[in-house]
Amino acid sequence: MQEEVLSWLAVFNQYPQLETLVAVLVLILIAGLANWLVKHVLVRGFYTVLGRIGGAQTQDFGVVKRLSHIVPALIISSSVGIIPGLPDAAVAVVKNVTGGFIILTIALALGAILEVVNLLYMRRRNAYLKPIKGYIQVIKIVIYAIASILIVATLIDRSPLILLSGLGAMAAVLMLIFQDTLLSLVASVQISSGDLIRVGDWVEMPQLNADGDVIDIALHTVKIQNFDKTITTIPTKRFISDSFKNWRGMQESGGRRIKRSLFIDQHSIHFLSKEELEHLKRFNLLDGYFDNKINELNKWNEAHVKSRSGDSLDSRRLTNIGTFRAYIDFYIRNHPGIHQHGMTLMVRQLSPTSEGLPIEIYCFTNTVIWTEYEGIQSDIFDHLLAIAPEFNLRVYQAPSGSDMRALGQQFSAKQQSL
Repeated sequence: MQEEVLSWLAVFNQYPQLETLVAVLVLILIAGLANWLVKHVLVRGFYTVLGRIGGAQTQDFGVVKRLSHIVPALIISSSVGIIPGLPDAAVAVVKNVTGGFIILTIALALGAILEVVNLLYMRRRNAYLKPIKGYIQVIKIVIYAIASILIVATLIDRSPLILLSGLGAMAAVLMLIFQDTLLSLVASVQISSGDLIRVGDWVEMPQLNADGDVIDIALHTVKIQNFDKTITTIPTKRFISDSFKNWRGMQESGGRRIKRSLFIDQHSIHFLSKEELEHLKRFNLLDGYFDNKINELNKWNEAHVKSRSGDSLDSRRLTNIGTFRAYIDFYIRNHPGIHQHGMTLMVRQLSPTSEGLPIEIYCFTNTVIWTEYEGIQSDIFDHLLAIAPEFNLRVYQAPSGSDMRALGQQFSAKQQSL
């Protein structure tokens, strides 16, 4: 056995290149074996223990796997110098490359750790109120920038301070390159400090065709899922420079506003006759209204109208439009889908237009769910449109083709009768 070893040593002495090659292969084999042991034994055992402690929700974004790559790099870097016959230049290159690889691995591991921090933060109950994803991205950019400088300095075997001293002259160029990042960072700080938007807010930005829920707030962009399920990506800085509507206040209030008008044909407005008054007294919602209103009108007429006859032109009388407005008010106040306390509720008359007299309903539903809100609003106006003829009121509608056809037929019939 000893003789065989001596013979091999003699061969290596005779062929030094072979000795160097064998040493390099042995070093690579040892590094590969160390890499296999770390990944398949230590890392797998670590994940097994971590899974038992944290359960299925445990996630480290590959931090341990990335750090495991340092072991073979350290072995190569520390052992390459003892390989016989290897040129000093080759040793320096290997050490520089492995040093740069170690720095890159550590930077990637730190980035993964920041992702873990963000994940753990987002598991908090109120994390959506103050998302930190933008700040995490800024820290990652700083880490990667520092790692890049250190990697370049390691590869060229120079001090990082030499590279940093040259950055002073490049500051203007760097600011030009990273101006979007800087603006986005400032915008993210203002959005967070001012609580302008949160994940889950309903945001409307018509100039950018965005109308939907905020699903992600990052450093450079904010993602909005529109109601047609499309995704609109908006630069973060636009939420500082442009105007937008956030419906969060409506959602938190518990009520959504109804502000909509009925347009009444003004030719159908008139004083109520006795027959119409008796007819309208059958409405249960108007119980007590007519007695109180008639007493109020009688008192005013006695005080201000000289003639005691009931047909005085300047006396106040009940109108069908005023009674209809009172009916709408009573109907809204008794509707189960309308918020009755703490929010404005009124029925008002707006200025007449060429399309008729607007009777506006201004109130709030007791739900903010879109489908329920639309159902309540539609039910209310379905009823009012159907009940308006009971007051001898006509809802305005522009003449259609059928109206013009009917008018033409009437005109033709008159011509024939003549």
